[in-house]
Amino acid sequence: MFFILFHVLSLSAQDNGKIMPFKKIIIDIEQQHHVSFNYTEDIIAELQLSPPKKNLPLDQKLRYLSKKTSLSFENIENKFINIYKKDSKIQKICGYIFSSIDKKPIENANVNSSSTTQITSDSNGYFEFEKGDINIIVISHVGFISKKIAADDVTSENCLHIILEPEITELEEIKAHGILASGISKNKDGSFEIRPKKFGILPGLIEPDALQTMQQIPGVNSIDESVSSINVRGGTHDQNLFLWNGIRMYQTGHFFGLISAFNPNLAHSISIYKDGSSAFFGESVSSVVAISSTPNTAEKNSFSAGINMINADVYAKYNLSQKSYIEIAGRKSITDYVETPTYREYLNKVFQNTTITDFSQKQNVNYKSDKEFDFYDATLKYAQKIGTKNLLTLDLITIKDNLEVFQSASVNNINKSEDNILRQQNYGGNLAWKTNWNMYNRTEINLYNSSYKLSANQNNTADDQIVVQENTVNNNGINLENNHTINSRFSFNDGYQFNEIGITNLEQVNNPDFYRKIKDVLRTHALIFEGKYNDTLSRIYFKAGTRINYIEKFKKYIIEPRMQFIYGISRSLNLELLGELKSQNSQQIIDLQKDYFGIEKRRWVIADNATIPVQRSKQISFNIFYKKNDWLLDIENFYKKVTGITTSSQGFQNQLEFVRTTGDYEVLGTEFLIQKKINHFLTWFSYTYNDNNYDFPSYEYPSFPNNFELTHTLSWAGIYERNNFKIALGTKWSSGRPKTSPDNSQIDFSNPVLVYNKPNNTNLHIFSQVNISSTYKWKNKNGIQYKLGVSVLNILNRKNEISEYYRISNLTNSIEEVETFALQRTPNVSFRISM
Repeated sequence: MFFILFHVLSLSAQDNGKIMPFKKIIIDIEQQHHVSFNYTEDIIAELQLSPPKKNLPLDQKLRYLSKKTSLSFENIENKFINIYKKDSKIQKICGYIFSSIDKKPIENANVNSSSTTQITSDSNGYFEFEKGDINIIVISHVGFISKKIAADDVTSENCLHIILEPEITELEEIKAHGILASGISKNKDGSFEIRPKKFGILPGLIEPDALQTMQQIPGVNSIDESVSSINVRGGTHDQNLFLWNGIRMYQTGHFFGLISAFNPNLAHSISIYKDGSSAFFGESVSSVVAISSTPNTAEKNSFSAGINMINADVYAKYNLSQKSYIEIAGRKSITDYVETPTYREYLNKVFQNTTITDFSQKQNVNYKSDKEFDFYDATLKYAQKIGTKNLLTLDLITIKDNLEVFQSASVNNINKSEDNILRQQNYGGNLAWKTNWNMYNRTEINLYNSSYKLSANQNNTADDQIVVQENTVNNNGINLENNHTINSRFSFNDGYQFNEIGITNLEQVNNPDFYRKIKDVLRTHALIFEGKYNDTLSRIYFKAGTRINYIEKFKKYIIEPRMQFIYGISRSLNLELLGELKSQNSQQIIDLQKDYFGIEKRRWVIADNATIPVQRSKQISFNIFYKKNDWLLDIENFYKKVTGITTSSQGFQNQLEFVRTTGDYEVLGTEFLIQKKINHFLTWFSYTYNDNNYDFPSYEYPSFPNNFELTHTLSWAGIYERNNFKIALGTKWSSGRPKTSPDNSQIDFSNPVLVYNKPNNTNLHIFSQVNISSTYKWKNKNGIQYKLGVSVLNILNRKNEISEYYRISNLTNSIEEVETFALQRTPNVSFRISM
């Protein structure tokens, strides 16, 4: 009795405090008890009263507020509290919408009824509306199964608790994870996706190097064993579009092509399109490689550092708040401090048949050489979520390679020396803003810049000659993309892109005096329209779009349709039809094979719509994809034609080396992959056939095999992964690339002048290489993870020829055969710490 009397007195005495606005009172309660009030402003406007005592429990405070006002309070699990007028409670329908997966509220869920306009749920999953004359309530959200509720069944005065189940997409079941290795998958749009953080192991690789990994995909090769010369279905490296977080990269390799320029411990996903790419990808006539380091989900703070026999790197991600984070990564060569066996093999490969080795071959008395080489790359990402619908990200990247070679020799008491400096660098930045206007509409805007520079400086003291060469690219642009979801099956995208590219080529010699500087600028505009239809019941995926390009300088329109059609005959078998038309305004050419010391001899140029046309391509492929019972079969048949190519872009070292003409190449091919997984063991075999031919109409031999044709390529790998131990053994075999032999019957060897047979009339010897790699990782009691990796490329030490040409020797006045070979046996060891 005493307790009841005390309780009543305490309630009646609570209003003796200072009068304050009702809104301020409930805000204080929210902060103290960690709850959230739902209400409309009109029912609490201008309402003031004395607040309840702070030491009272939540339910007593609500009873006090109900007694002092004309409001009712509905407490839901001490998390959400609904406020409404006492006389209007039965006229309202309210509810909370949750996901069955993680039990979290669903924001922007669509709530429809027969007599109300469309409303959406808030960040707490809450909605309410007047009941009126309603029969059915429909709750829906993209990615979830819609739910219908009969209004007559809503008899409780409490708010509804609605649980939505995720929509199961039947076509997704055939998406193949673990193609070639864990962390590699094939998407339903025909593209391949690599996730470095989930990457397993491949023969010869102990790190998830993006450009080395993609060479394991059928149809992707490197004709000279370089990541700076990746050939996709017979195309040249510059015909591929390489994007890093929306920035076009003009330098893709370190060590002049032997190592990827993209930190393998940074990327979250890498998408590779051989055909049927989105209309939002422009400026390429071959493949698209899009690297994104933006995670799809929130990640915790992390740090890692590693070292191998070429470089050391560090990576760190730190969450500044619940809505922002910063990510930093850096990598630098260790060649400044130590010469490892790996480094020596790389040097031998890079300097073959360059002006560097030419000097040493001509001077064989008291020859001295001092080489200094280093490289680094660094990236920074800052992401900030603004409110619940906006995301702002800033990405920065810098890549740089430096080579300095000093050579000297004394011949007949005459000193000769050369001081050579070669630098290659690429800087880039991208500022992106994404916003979700509502559950059906999303917009993304990107502002980006990419700057590339290749420079060489040669100082010859004997001839008192200084030669300077520079190739610079400055690329700026803006991308606007809108995404519209019409319904669960159909969506539509549209956008606009502006691109400005300026390329400068400089050559300067002091003895004799020569100076040439050429700068070209090209501006393009593009309108993009793209629609996607994805019916999970009929297992049809269809995506079609078009890109309308306008080149200001030429006043020229180029229309590029794209298409992806996938039909699931069953849950195990897909038929794929992919097609695209594309164009490209810039390309790399070789003026002289000894430019930039013959090491990185390609330079970027812009189309002039005359001697350097705009390159255009058309491609179509028909694919069969089967996956069942741990068996996987992928067969791709394709046709590809690229027009507007120049002889200087194809790297000829025969009679066409100094011929300047334009033409095209045409490829017909098949790519085959079969794979089987048995418990912890995975094995696969791939075969690629290409029939790739040039057509230069104005040349005396208009048709002949393409320089980048590998008629037959076979690969095999066996991979074992169990717990933390992984090992991979594999081999790659290919028919030799085409070469041109001299016509000895027409050469006067007493005064030789090179006379060739028909271009690419024969082939190099077969290329064959066996590689192995293994990794092991473990954790200590503090949760710190360690990873040790060992690999050997070309373990049989086979001498593989990758190019061959002929020249007149100034020393012997005779024709000599010049051969270039792939890497010989090359070991590598890595160690990494992650926390």
